[in-house]
Amino acid sequence: MGLANKLTIARILLVPFLLTALFYYRAEYDFLRFVALGIFFICVLTDAVDGYVARRFSQKTELGKILDPLADKLLILTAFLCLSMLRYIPVASRIPPWLTIIVLSRDAIVLLGSVIIFIIFKNINIKPSLIGKVTTFFQMATVIVSLLQSPYRNLFWFVTAILTVTSCFGYVWRGTKVLNEPH
Repeated sequence: MGLANKLTIARILLVPFLLTALFYYRAEYDFLRFVALGIFFICVLTDAVDGYVARRFSQKTELGKILDPLADKLLILTAFLCLSMLRYIPVASRIPPWLTIIVLSRDAIVLLGSVIIFIIFKNINIKPSLIGKVTTFFQMATVIVSLLQSPYRNLFWFVTAILTVTSCFGYVWRGTKVLNEPH
């Protein structure tokens, strides 16, 4: 197993620690916000590093094609769900539930489309789009600015929402084209 996949697996293994820090984070335990921020930031860095290592050292694998987006989804969805649904999270760190619903819905739609394509064709070749990568970046940035309690987090919420919806339409469009191609 190459370094890229090891970094991806490490990112997946850090998610329960992020969940724990966020689950116990309250105003009186504000240090846990920084613990969560540190864990999240390490995960973001390992995401960038594993992608670089996979490309630079020819370590792209079928396992990595599955694990890398899975790790991203676990990380982002854990953070979004905790920061929007746990009521004792201080308001300054919260992500609005409407944004979490948009992020969850997009991922559910993309997953459902992927499953349909796989069932029909017994194969799937998903390549992330540029808008999908930018969306993931802004979703991660939204978690970071929320944990930092930035006064600009509202701006990140709206940009993230627009990008998430746009990328969803893009993936639906690409999936529809695949399903309508003659085979």
